[in-house]
Amino acid sequence: MIVDIHKMKENVVEYLFHMWQAEDLIRACGFDIEALRRSVVDRCDQPEEVRRQTVRRYEELIEMMQAEGVEEKGHVRLCRDVLTELSDLHLRLLREPGETAYGAVYGQTLPCIVQLRAKSGGTEMTEIETCFTAVYGYLLLRLQKREVNAETAEAIRQISTLLNFLAEKYASIRM
Repeated sequence: MIVDIHKMKENVVEYLFHMWQAEDLIRACGFDIEALRRSVVDRCDQPEEVRRQTVRRYEELIEMMQAEGVEEKGHVRLCRDVLTELSDLHLRLLREPGETAYGAVYGQTLPCIVQLRAKSGGTEMTEIETCFTAVYGYLLLRLQKREVNAETAEAIRQISTLLNFLAEKYASIRM
């Protein structure tokens, strides 16, 4: 189910993953709202009003995706802007002398990020976008019930720790 933008304050990381999933569902259903209704919305055990709101959110996201030209790949500006905010916050936290805990988690995660960026074929992404892309890819693999080696699972665990820490910092400044 697509999430309301107000949920972003609760956990920005989960919000972005839900939005990315919604974009993928829209693409998989060929931008057909009736197909989305049948395959996604109607399968949710929710009151009719919640289902109507969900359909409206999907319709709005379809319009955004088409208007912004991200029908094939990529993310709507809303998601890209949130990623930019998170990347900016990440850099601010690394420069902040009192943020030793965040710096320590980042230091433990950096080798994973470097390795992922090396494997990505030189795609220009911020470190935080690299982290999101890695975790989202991992989640898709798990949904497909595909094997993930122990090294990858450990890297994802470490990256998730960093993203969760960043989400907590984001929530604390947004409240």
